[in-house]
Amino acid sequence: MPRYKLLIEYDGGPFVGWQMQADGASVQGVLTAAFQSLTQETVIVQGAGRTDAGVHALAQVAHADLGSEWRVDKLRDGLNACLRPHPVAVLSAEQVPDTFEARFSAIARHYRYRIVNRRPDLALDRGRAWRVPKPLDDRAMHAAARRLLGRHDFTTFRSTECQAPSPVKTLDRLDVERDGDDVRILASARSFLHNQVRSMVGSLVVVGEGKWSADDLAAVLEARDRTACGPVAPPEGLYLVRVDY
Repeated sequence: MPRYKLLIEYDGGPFVGWQMQADGASVQGVLTAAFQSLTQETVIVQGAGRTDAGVHALAQVAHADLGSEWRVDKLRDGLNACLRPHPVAVLSAEQVPDTFEARFSAIARHYRYRIVNRRPDLALDRGRAWRVPKPLDDRAMHAAARRLLGRHDFTTFRSTECQAPSPVKTLDRLDVERDGDDVRILASARSFLHNQVRSMVGSLVVVGEGKWSADDLAAVLEARDRTACGPVAPPEGLYLVRVDY
């Protein structure tokens, strides 16, 4: 059976997340339905990352096995026609060896979190960024973020519902950048715990507001206690931007 790798963009707002669930529409679910409509096959689409409800993707990666070969441009365009009007787009499709696994072959995942740091409400960016009205010290946030880099027990920044076998992860990148009112937090690792990025962002905002120092954030990490974490940032500011293989 030929295997196809898909590059997918989506607005996570209308969905319960990537993974199919009983209580609402999922990105995986609408893609599976699109394959069924296009190919008359029951296809399970496997994604690189199980994004939560409300989280967006600029370049989610998935794979699917089909019963026959398809021209990749025809597959892409056919899926997009079947996906309308859902805010999901297949950007590209390519045939890959059957050893390729969207999730398990990945060597790095890159996320961006977007904060709009201003008092006025959001108009164009509503549902696509977190508005933080209090001025943030992005330099203090960036300096504190350095304390989370490397291999650590990230229990503090892990959802109580996380199913990962270990809380130990290696964080390769955590940068804070500002461009006017936009504050972007860039995180990279081979894999993340459930809610890890949003939990780290929320705690960095506490630093940016002047309530915690970099030493405080390091102590929060070392506490290995979920109750020590700052508020979890809302999902609408988070984007999966790239997966490396």
